[in-house]
Parts: sequence; structure tokens; C-alpha cells
Amino acid sequence: MKEVQVEFEEQIEQLKSYLVAEDINSFRESFLELHVYEQSQVYLSLSKDERLRAYNFLSPNEMADTFEILEEEEESVEKYLEEMNPQYAANMLSEMYRDNAADMLNQLEPYTIKKYLSLMPKKAADGIKKLLKYEDDTAGSIMTTEYISIIANQTIQSAMAILKKKAPEAETIYYVYVVDANRKLVGVISLRDLIVHEDDEMISDIMGDRLISVNGNDDQRDVARTMQDYDFLAIPVVDDEERLIGIITVDDIMDVISDEAASDYSGLAGVDVEERSENPFVVASKRLPWLIILLFLGIGTSTLISNYEEMISKASILAVFISLITGTAGNAGTQSLAVAVRKLADNDENKRNFKKLIISEIASGLITGVVTGATIFLAVGIWKENFVLGSVIGIAMLVAITIANLAGSFIPILMERIGFDPAVASGPFITTLTDLTSVLIYFNIAALFMEYLV
Repeated sequence: MKEVQVEFEEQIEQLKSYLVAEDINSFRESFLELHVYEQSQVYLSLSKDERLRAYNFLSPNEMADTFEILEEEEESVEKYLEEMNPQYAANMLSEMYRDNAADMLNQLEPYTIKKYLSLMPKKAADGIKKLLKYEDDTAGSIMTTEYISIIANQTIQSAMAILKKKAPEAETIYYVYVVDANRKLVGVISLRDLIVHEDDEMISDIMGDRLISVNGNDDQRDVARTMQDYDFLAIPVVDDEERLIGIITVDDIMDVISDEAASDYSGLAGVDVEERSENPFVVASKRLPWLIILLFLGIGTSTLISNYEEMISKASILAVFISLITGTAGNAGTQSLAVAVRKLADNDENKRNFKKLIISEIASGLITGVVTGATIFLAVGIWKENFVLGSVIGIAMLVAITIANLAGSFIPILMERIGFDPAVASGPFITTLTDLTSVLIYFNIAALFMEYLV
């Protein structure tokens, strides 16, 4: 693998030398032999001057193949388009699959989008406009309108003629969708079925009419779950009148799953895990808001502890175990949070039994609390030769872990019910919140045994 990487890096350097020497024939021959993923990696490695030369060496159609799989941050996509000649950029976008072109245009300012659309061929511009009207993270925003449909009352022979004619422009041909005269979706037929049946058979006789489709306004997370459950390579998208308006392919769903996972990780960590900037000031500016909020919550914990200064002064040993209790409870709360967020992401209502989830987390909190509490009771009792102190720590640990499990499962459910992303109930937030409750629990329990600790 390492040898392959070294060889590819040498290819990149060779291609750069062709650009510097303005050897268009050698560059085109070597570049176009590469896989489109490798082409994109070459493109990303180029400097601005090298990219400007590449635009002169490659047609908009050839550059479109490279841009199809670029996964750069918004600022970079805008930068790449701006450095191109506007007509070249518009032609390139029009040659891309429309869903991918719409994704890129959605990252731009409205006036810039209008500029590129006005420079495109009308057919391509109209197709992209249909996708741009849908809100982000919906089925309509990720579907493609480049699909093949046929009508039910035609023969396989005539359907195959249509397939051969339209296949070069379609994003996938594994499934062919069947519509009626009003473009209402009525069936689906696989490429295999078209091949194995006789030419004179009617489409209506062999098509499948048990349809699974999604609406253009459905959430992309729900679409991803449906495709995963049914193991589809593509799924049709319909409007409110059940008319076929597009399809969503498995490669787009893979991107959705990746984006949703990154969003959940970002929420749980309280930081953008896809942050690519190497500028420390930019990175810090994006992380600081959460840290400042957590700082003030931490001040609340410190203020709470200060209210028990008199108790600590009488039994200073209590201060030794504050971080142990808060840390363990925080870890338990984060575990519960992760389970709750995962359940909330599941589209299966049987799995999203919230009452059962909360009861389960409370029960698991009690079990882990009892075991952890008993362990720390014995450890502290033997270590400090004071089983009363061990009892205080053990009971506090039991209650703190149980409350942390309840908070970790209940808070994200509550956030979803009031319309917020449950992943925003991040790990750091839950940890800081459980610090507050753990300190309150710990010192109130200690107060009950104070006469035995002094």
C-alpha cells in the first residue's frame, strides 16, 4: 500500500511538471488515465497557478468528472469556482449530475447561484432549479432528476430501446421505474428482469407493484434508514400527488450517513469534528463558544462547592473524593447520552421506545451504581480505615450515577421533543451538568454522617 502511495505521489509531481512546461498532450494523457478519485486528489494538490493552467488543458465536461466527488469545505468550493472563467464554471456545473451540481451551488450566495444558472443551457438550469427549491437535509435536496422511467403499457423491446437511448445520461440504471400517463409511480422493474424476459412481454405483466418510495420533503436521515432497512441501491422520490420526481442513489445515502454521523460526533464532543482549517485562530474561534458556556457552568459547580467550605474544613478528607464522584458520574452520563442519541437516530418506532429507554437507563444506573458504590466502599474503608467514610462515598456514587444515567437519556429526548437536535446535548454539557448534581448529592449525604467523619 505504501509503495502504491509513493508511486501516486510521483505521478502527481510528474503531472505538475507537465503543467509548468505547458505540455498539454502529456498532461491530458496521464491525467485522464487516472481514476476520477485520483484525479480529484491531483486537483486538490495543485496550487492556484497550476489549477488555472489545468482549466485550459481540460474541457468543462472532463473537469466535471473530477468535481463530482470533491468533498471540500464550503469556502474551498466557492474559491475554486470563482477562479474559473464564469462560463467555464457554468458549463462544468451543467455537465455534472444535477444533484451534485445543486449541492455545490447551495454553498454559494444567491446572486452567485443566479449568475451560474443564467450561463447554463436552459435544460440543465431548469433541472438544477427543481432541486434548489428543497430545504437542506431533505430527500428532494439529495435526489437526482437524471433517472429512467417507462410506462406500463409498452413491451420490453420498446422499454429496452428507451433504456439504451437514455442510459448514458442516467445516474443509475439498476432500477427502472414505471409510471402512468400522469407520471404517477405505479411500479418498478430491475435491469435483470428486462434482460431475462421475452421482448414481446408487457411491462405491466412483469413489473413489481409493491413500491417503497419517499416524499421530496422527507428528512434525509429517514430516507437513509429506509434504504438501509430494504437494502436498496436506489429509491424513488415522489411529490404529494405520488408523481415520480427523482431518485436517490446509494452513493448519496453514503454521504448522508457520513454527514449525520459527523454531526452526531460533533454534538457529542461539543466541537466540529470535520474542521479542516489549520489556522489556530479559526479553530479556536469555533471551539470557544462551547468552552465559555461550559466554563460558566463549571463556575456554578465551584460556587456550589464553596457553600460547603465549613463542612470541608471540619472533614477535609471529603475534598479528596470530589473529582472521583463527579468524574465517574460524568462518564456514566456520557454513556447514557450516546445510547439515547443513537436510539433517537433510529427510524424504527419499536426501537425508539422512550419510556422503555429511560426505565432501562435508570435500572442500569442502579446496577452500575450499586457495583461501583460497593467497590469504592470497600476500597475507601480499607484504605482510610474508615467504613463510615466509605459508606458516604459509596452511597453518593450510587445516587450520582443513577441521576447521571437519567439525565443522559432524558435530556436528548426532551430536546428532540421541543425541536432541537438531540446531539447538541453534548458529552461536555452532560458531564458539566452531572458535576453540579453529583456535588450536591455528595455533600448532602456527607452532612447526614458528619458526626462520624469529624
